[in-house]
Amino acid sequence: MDKHPESGWFKSAWLAVIHRLKQFAQLWSLQTLTDLPDRLRNLWQQLIGSYWFIPTACVIAGILLAPLLVTIDQHFDRETVREITFAFTGDDDAARAIMTAIAGAVLGVAGTTFSITIAVLSMASSQFGPRLLRNFLTDTPNQFVLGAFIGTFSYSLLVLKSIHKYDVAFGVPQLAVTFAIIMAIICALLLVYFVQHMVHAIQASHVIQNASNDAIDNIHYWYRDHCDIQHQRDIEHHDTEQFHKWSAMPIYSPSSGYVQQIYLESLITLTQDYGGVVQIHTNLGDYVTDKNVIGYFYQRPANHPNNQQKTTTPHLAVVPRATDGLFWQRFAGCIRIEQRLANSNDIAYSLGQMTEIAVRALSPGINDPKTAVNCVQSLTSCLSIMMRRQPPSPYHFHTLSSDDDAPKTEVEKQRLAILAVVTHIPKISDFINTSLGEIRRYAAADLMVLKALCQAMVNLNYARVNQAQQQTLLHELQLIKRAGEENLGYQELIDDLSAMCQQAQQFILSNDAHHQYFNYVSEFDTHIRQALQTQSR
Repeated sequence: MDKHPESGWFKSAWLAVIHRLKQFAQLWSLQTLTDLPDRLRNLWQQLIGSYWFIPTACVIAGILLAPLLVTIDQHFDRETVREITFAFTGDDDAARAIMTAIAGAVLGVAGTTFSITIAVLSMASSQFGPRLLRNFLTDTPNQFVLGAFIGTFSYSLLVLKSIHKYDVAFGVPQLAVTFAIIMAIICALLLVYFVQHMVHAIQASHVIQNASNDAIDNIHYWYRDHCDIQHQRDIEHHDTEQFHKWSAMPIYSPSSGYVQQIYLESLITLTQDYGGVVQIHTNLGDYVTDKNVIGYFYQRPANHPNNQQKTTTPHLAVVPRATDGLFWQRFAGCIRIEQRLANSNDIAYSLGQMTEIAVRALSPGINDPKTAVNCVQSLTSCLSIMMRRQPPSPYHFHTLSSDDDAPKTEVEKQRLAILAVVTHIPKISDFINTSLGEIRRYAAADLMVLKALCQAMVNLNYARVNQAQQQTLLHELQLIKRAGEENLGYQELIDDLSAMCQQAQQFILSNDAHHQYFNYVSEFDTHIRQALQTQSR
């Protein structure tokens, strides 16, 4: 046991400060300057994602507003203030009573709102899953309401301190007290808004819609609506498999945790300084340890043409050098690893939130298949957007700078580029398997959800653009049919699902499926329709 617990606490605090300083120094280093917008965006997301940032900002605003308005009061004409109908014109006792009442009321209401938030978080954890608590904690309206309450409290305390009894003429800050009254009225309205907002926030449809919006934003971040022709020419011009023949060195994870971000520009700069190609095999959201091999560094041969000095391309002339301690130190700054999984432009994380809601809704304790169907429909919307857009390329090149001395005509004819980084990009089949496929495995005995999954394959067929996507949908359709045949309790239910899967398969295989409407009609409905037509005759 430590005989000096104070020294142990001081040591841990000192190490934490040193770690933060290293991160700050790494943020502003010259090697990472090219990825500075992404790093600043990640830092801003961490601040917004914390529950204390906005309330703390409101408290600071209240602390700054109080002396500012008191100072304005001291230089303001009191006769002009009395002409304002809603302005406070009472004496010091009335001002002190009003400020005391406001400070006590808003502090009590702040405690109430905090209690309501804790109760909602407890219910959301059991209903939707503990990993969705971050969506409630990072809800900006909730943070702003709490910040308005405690900001008004801190403002009222400071204004109350400035009320002097011995000087009535200038001892009562009338404008400051008037502003406090206005803030109290606003806080009362915010309380009503907070209750209404929390009622909507705990609804399953609202939670699913928020997760779907996050997924769509991440899809638009990675997937493009058009193809980069010049990038495709770079891929065709380079032998993308040639670097596998070079001498390779395994790359180990700098620490244990979840991969949250890969800063490509910094990684490209690193590969150019050492003359090689970095291939990353892990995806965003993967868990790695400090002993995991997450990729390889391929060193260019000494006789490689990109290593030769060229007068027209001095920026592309690189002399390879062996990896050293500085290489691994810089590589650690090119990848961000966190101890907990968070949302950072990761499509799989956003889709996984809707999948988790559906899986938990299908559990025997909750048994809410309607919510699972809503998740399937939202996932279908997200996946259809991915299928229609251009997926990100795994190949990243170091291109010629615009300030180079090469003639523009030569650059326009063929862009000079060197392969620098190769990343791993999940396919659309991987996303379908980890989202809709996961729901299928838990909904094997629920006909409603299985038919919703079958309808999802039909809806995704409208967005498919190649035969590979068609084969993926047909394969998933066969798995849905097999899951129903092996787990549904009645033969009538199995026949109903099999008939729908059969019609969906024929529809997907149709050459004109994009211009047709799919409407499943069961055998029982067909029999009833024929009987009704016979009676009408």
